[in-house]
Amino acid sequence: MEGIFTPPQKEEGQQISVEKKEQEKITEKIKETEKKEPDLVDILKLLAPGTAIRIALDDILHANLGALIVLENPDLYNIIEGGFRVNCRFSPQRLVELSKMDGAIIISKDLKKLIYANTLLVPNSSIPTKETGTRHKAAEKTAKQINTLAIAVSERRNIITLYYGDIQYKLEKSSEILRKAAETLQVLEKQKEVLNELLANLNVLEINNLVTVTDVCSVFQRMEMINRISTILKRYLVELGKEGVIVSMRLKELTKNLTKEETLLFRDYFGSRHLRAKTILKNMNFDFLIETQNLSRMLFNELHDRALSPHGLRILSKTNLMEKDIRMLVSSLKTLDRILSANEDELIKTFKKQEYVSFFNKELESIREKIMIGRKI
Repeated sequence: MEGIFTPPQKEEGQQISVEKKEQEKITEKIKETEKKEPDLVDILKLLAPGTAIRIALDDILHANLGALIVLENPDLYNIIEGGFRVNCRFSPQRLVELSKMDGAIIISKDLKKLIYANTLLVPNSSIPTKETGTRHKAAEKTAKQINTLAIAVSERRNIITLYYGDIQYKLEKSSEILRKAAETLQVLEKQKEVLNELLANLNVLEINNLVTVTDVCSVFQRMEMINRISTILKRYLVELGKEGVIVSMRLKELTKNLTKEETLLFRDYFGSRHLRAKTILKNMNFDFLIETQNLSRMLFNELHDRALSPHGLRILSKTNLMEKDIRMLVSSLKTLDRILSANEDELIKTFKKQEYVSFFNKELESIREKIMIGRKI
């Protein structure tokens, strides 16, 4: 019949894939992000473009100067020698001027005061470091020893390096971050297109009671990939500050309602165990995640494909039914298949009112028609 949506043909052990080059990009970006500590996001917010300290760092870099800047910490005073006390309000201009001296500059933790200048850092010499320059060695060892933020600006290499505990991170120019964000956004857009196709296919399978483990795992896989790519984009947005507004708007548009859709899908197929299943998925490393069979084994304890029947929460949420009525239906009839095939007596028993049964049947017919012609719901 013309205009009717036809679900794509499945192959045995169906694997949802993208072009090899694109897949490698996704893998590389996500692995890199998984290694980063959560603390780094907070640090990057402090140093986002437009902040006073970032203006100062960029000015130091553009002036071909070097600098070693450390945030105040109670243990810091055990490892500094010499220098002089400044104790004045922070401003980008003052920091740039102080960076013309050789020693380290100490700034208050809230970045509001310049405390010391031209000081010598003497961290424990036994602390390991891969750095070669004196300034960068001191910064890395100090960050590791007292767990504070140390910033090294290299006039020779023209880069800004952050050290915090065991974290080392090179700040990049806004233009470079924006380029990476745009590339990642393109990858996300392609993944969202694939997810939309998978969800349209799942809609058809669910109302025809033809869902299998592989079908559901393919959707979960793509949703989780989108979540992880979104995490990478959010990191870029932190670094971009106000310069990332357009990217932020597009990211919100692409991920709108994704969390709700994912939650309903978990509840549909795992019931009271949905939080446990969600945790398992979140904790999978990326190499493991890209194999659909791994999801089948970990989420459903299945080595082979088998039929599944959802509760129907996700599909029914697309109708104009009230949430409490959807819960009553699922509680009474258990599965979407039974809900769709329920006779009038069963529905009256659930809704108590004949007029509501008529309303339900109209909503059901409407959603079924939209799904079968491939309309987005």
